[in-house]
Parts: sequence; structure tokens; C-alpha cells
Amino acid sequence: MPPAIHAENLVKTFGDVRALDGVSLDVPEGTVLGLLGPNGAGKTTAVRVLTTLLQPDSGQARVAGVDVLKHPNKVRSLIGLSGQYAAVDEYLTGRENLQMVGELYQMSPRDSKARALELLEWFNLSEAMDRPAKTYSGGMRRRLDLAAALVVRPPVMFMDEPTTGLDPRNRMALWEVIEQLVAEGTTLLLTTQYLEEADRLAHDIAVVDHGKVIARGTADELKAQIGGERIEVVVHQPDLVAEAVAALGPYAKGDPAVEKNTRRITVPVSGGAKVLADVIRELDARSIEIDDIGLRRPTLDDVFLSLTGHVTAAEDENGDADGKPSAAKGRRGHGKDA
Repeated sequence: MPPAIHAENLVKTFGDVRALDGVSLDVPEGTVLGLLGPNGAGKTTAVRVLTTLLQPDSGQARVAGVDVLKHPNKVRSLIGLSGQYAAVDEYLTGRENLQMVGELYQMSPRDSKARALELLEWFNLSEAMDRPAKTYSGGMRRRLDLAAALVVRPPVMFMDEPTTGLDPRNRMALWEVIEQLVAEGTTLLLTTQYLEEADRLAHDIAVVDHGKVIARGTADELKAQIGGERIEVVVHQPDLVAEAVAALGPYAKGDPAVEKNTRRITVPVSGGAKVLADVIRELDARSIEIDDIGLRRPTLDDVFLSLTGHVTAAEDENGDADGKPSAAKGRRGHGKDA
């Protein structure tokens, strides 16, 4: 069975910036591909190409078996897209927004109304459905935007940082919605700044940096690439961080990562609890007071830092693929570079 999403050697430039530099992706039907990378890596540029909003300089792509460049209108009828910002009509009610989307997709008024009510219930917006969207909170607008992307039950979904701006409860509720969609056969390409989101939802993860796919695999496979365990130490006094790094040196199996603002030091180690006990004794012998210390397995954050040398997108400065602050808003017909 051919993949639901296929991209081959996509190249896209903006002036001197090569936003996509030979990106190739395959997403099997009914699975989730998590696309990770620092801001400016090309994630949203790839989404824009795959959703017909941008034409690549070279390369090819197919979505649901349809050539993106040759038959863009057909592709648009088969996909749902939720961009990084909520794109709703502020003067229409929540119900009217969803009914409008259904009718734009040539659903009958009866069917669009029924689907709107179903989605409003699904996204916990029923109580506010007859209020203008301009009275909604940011999180409510985000949920309304996501509901709009699902009006026509598309077989292929593109979600560009869908949970940005949601509180933890609504984020987890959306994760459950995504899991249900995929269980029913929807294919999803998901970009996210929350690595735990990719860890939970994605069957496969592609890490993008400087317009290239630099790693691909499951979360466990990517974590296995950097291997080992990590000791994390939070030093109480900022002026003792450097000495604490020196104390950890003999036990480290690689370079330490130091977060100066939090006084947190992370070093790869081997030896489990024994080496943790040795480190604690060494710090105590040097009279280095600590606020916290622990031993843990690698996370996707470690993978991200190891592969890209950057902090996660959530901590990086905002900017799009051509280096300018992003301002475009959109849903099925719009997007935002990241």
C-alpha cells in the first residue's frame, strides 16, 4: 500500500535561505509522523508545500495518492489543516463558523449543522456555541479552529503545533481526540514544540534542521541512538556551577549540558545508582550544596539537543523559514513558517 503522504527531495528557497534542502518523507496510512525541529528548520514550509500553499522549487509530493503539484484542488478536498494560529471569523458564533466551513465544502445545510453540533460537543464548546468567536478565550478559539479542520472528516490531517496556547487539561483532551482520529484511520503529520506530545502521539518521528531530515525513527529508536543514562544536578549557588561541572567530569561519558539560568547540569553516565551515589559523595566532599539530583533515561529533549545543538522550539526565538517573525494565520488554506 502506498504511503498516505509522500515527499521526495523537496527543495524550497526564500532568497538566500534554503528552507527545504532535499526533504523526503513517507507517512503510512493510519499513522502519525511527528515533525520536530528548531524554529526556522523548515517544518512549516514542508507542511505548506504538502498542503498546496507553496510550490517547491524542485521535488515531488503526493497526498492520499494525488500529485500535489498537478492536482492541488483534488488534494485540498482530501485534507484538513490546522495552522499555528486560530483562524476563525470573530463575528460569527462558534456554531456559524463550523457550519460555514461545511457549506464551503458543499455539505448540505442539514449535514453541516449536524456536524457542527457534533464537533462543538467533542471540543467542549457547546455552552459557548451561540456566542461570537471574538468573546472566546485564546484556548477556545484554538479548539474551534481545530474543530473546523475536522468538519469534512478528512482522510489526511496536517496539524502545525495544534496544542499551542492550550492549558494542560485541554491539551490532553486534544491528544485523546487525535488518538481517536488515528484509530479510525486518519493519517496525521504533526509538527509540535512539545516533545512529550511527539513521544505520546507519533508512531514515527523525523527531526528536521536547516531544511534537512537529520534523523528518523520511533521515539525509542531515537533515544537509543544517544544511549546511556543521565545525571541531572541543580546546584544551589550559581558561583559553584563551574566547580560542580569539574566534579562531575570523571564520571561523565560525554560533554555536560549546563543551563546557567536554572543552575542545572546534565551529564551522560553509565553505572546506574552506584555512579549516582559516587557523584553525591564527590559533591559533598567539595561542599557543593545542591537543590536536586537524579538519574534518568534519555528523553526526546536529549535527542533534540544531541542532534541539532539547539534548545527545543518552545525555548527558541520565534521566526519563520526566511528568518522573519511569522504573522500569517490560517487553517485549511493558510499556514505559518516555523
